[in-house]
Amino acid sequence: MPATAAATFCATLVDEWVRGGLTDAVVAPGSRSTPLALALAGHPAVRVHMHLDERSAAFVALGLGVATGRPAIVLCTSGTAAANLHPAVVEAHQGEVPLVVCTADRPPELRDTGAPQTIDQWGLFTTSVRWFHDPGVPDDSAAASWRGLAARALLDATGPRPGPVHLNLPFREPLVGEPGPLPAPRADRWHRLLAGPPSLRPGQLDDLAAVLDGPRGVIVAGRGAGDPEAVHALADAAGWPVLADPVSGCRLPRPATVAAFDDLLRHDGFARDHTPQVVLRLGAAPASKVLAQWLAGSGAVQVQVHPTAAWLDADRTAALRVVADPAAACRALAGRVAGGRGTPWAARWARAEAAAQDAIDRALASHPEATEPSVARATLHALPAGATFVVSSSMPVRDVEWYGRPRDGVRVVANRGANGIDGVTSTAVGVAMAGGVTALLIGDVAFLHDANGLLGAAGRGIDLAIVCIDNGGGGIFSFLPQASMVEPDRFEQLFGTPHGVDVAAVAAAHDVACDEVVAAPDVAEAVAAAVDAGGVRLVRVRTDRAANVAVHAELHAAVTATLDRRA
Repeated sequence: MPATAAATFCATLVDEWVRGGLTDAVVAPGSRSTPLALALAGHPAVRVHMHLDERSAAFVALGLGVATGRPAIVLCTSGTAAANLHPAVVEAHQGEVPLVVCTADRPPELRDTGAPQTIDQWGLFTTSVRWFHDPGVPDDSAAASWRGLAARALLDATGPRPGPVHLNLPFREPLVGEPGPLPAPRADRWHRLLAGPPSLRPGQLDDLAAVLDGPRGVIVAGRGAGDPEAVHALADAAGWPVLADPVSGCRLPRPATVAAFDDLLRHDGFARDHTPQVVLRLGAAPASKVLAQWLAGSGAVQVQVHPTAAWLDADRTAALRVVADPAAACRALAGRVAGGRGTPWAARWARAEAAAQDAIDRALASHPEATEPSVARATLHALPAGATFVVSSSMPVRDVEWYGRPRDGVRVVANRGANGIDGVTSTAVGVAMAGGVTALLIGDVAFLHDANGLLGAAGRGIDLAIVCIDNGGGGIFSFLPQASMVEPDRFEQLFGTPHGVDVAAVAAAHDVACDEVVAAPDVAEAVAAAVDAGGVRLVRVRTDRAANVAVHAELHAAVTATLDRRA
């Protein structure tokens, strides 16, 4: 087999990527991508994961990036195959997840000629990538640039603001060939980028501490909040509560943690009496609309700290945006902010949190049947230490945020960059492929939307317990104004969207066993059994959409009644 420039080019890219830390590539089958597919499969340090669906493949690669913090490669052929990567690219962009997207392409002479599987792939993902490059058809005369190209792709994907990089790679036939001698690597081992979140100087820290100087402060911790121990060290030093989103990692069983903030803030008196003077927002915003509205109407001085320059201020209420490592900022501020230390402020929040959690427990205990809040609460509780819990957008992420108890030892992740329900199962598969026990909480619509995420999953050697809440349609819409403002039959047609699909049969088609759960006490046992069994398993919990709305209202009312009695 003759040596070709394409084979040498691709072998060089892969060799340099491995030198930079690449371990995984997700490949969708195709012809035009043959040179890079062969190079990836031929390197002993690269784990190649085949996937028949390009869209799902991209989300699997995204999940690997979420789990490891390192970019995985996703490779596909030309044409609409490349377009199918777009949803995952958008999520990687807005969620700041490292990802290297490689789309094979036809050579320039076949473009705009009606050649099959040929579309305009230049800038295909527009502004959703950190860097786009098309190096042209491989030519030995450009060999000196190949390692630099590969290195830049990894470096731009990993920082200082992580995200997707798009390499569009045109190849001429022959597509199969042997690599010739590779260009020599750099003598200093690999390209390096020494960059990270800016460090605040002592004077800046003093200025920031002055802005945050107030006894009635709260810390709102979302995705990207940084080291939980640093956040809680500041909370303890300042005497402030931590309103912690589960994906922040800060919802630990610590004195400052407030997990039931959504229900607490639905109580007008509590929300009014606990209006803060200052708010330290770490990372992205939690899902709670109630929290967002309370913050926007508080009149408090709000400071947002995030490690990148991403604009995360939908209500435009941040008086100060700080681009810095949140953990470093928290550690430094702990010695500078007196806050509410020595006042009853934090203790009042802690007592309300304990009362709310007790009220939720009592209300759920009155329901022998499994409810969506009890499933979220029980699943999180049932997972072993060291597990990763992937939570779907729509209602699951809200139920975990509203009703998940604080706990140690479980990492909670979610695709909250673009908040979409597409690719959720595929993302969970990618997370599981990084190693360790993984669980997924997902609704039936999101499960069916990404049914191809199960393609080959049972044979990937992963441990993934999928808990599917099956309410026969789009349950979140029953909480929205459309439910009362649109005629019932029309609402069902356009929003309820009953699908009539047996999700257990879908799982069975992919050799995934399913356990059915009806009673609330059986949920934790079923989740634990699925985890213990290993492999990919489905736990289906049937619920009713109308009853689910009533249960949520009951829980809100239970917390409100508890706060009324304490007033």
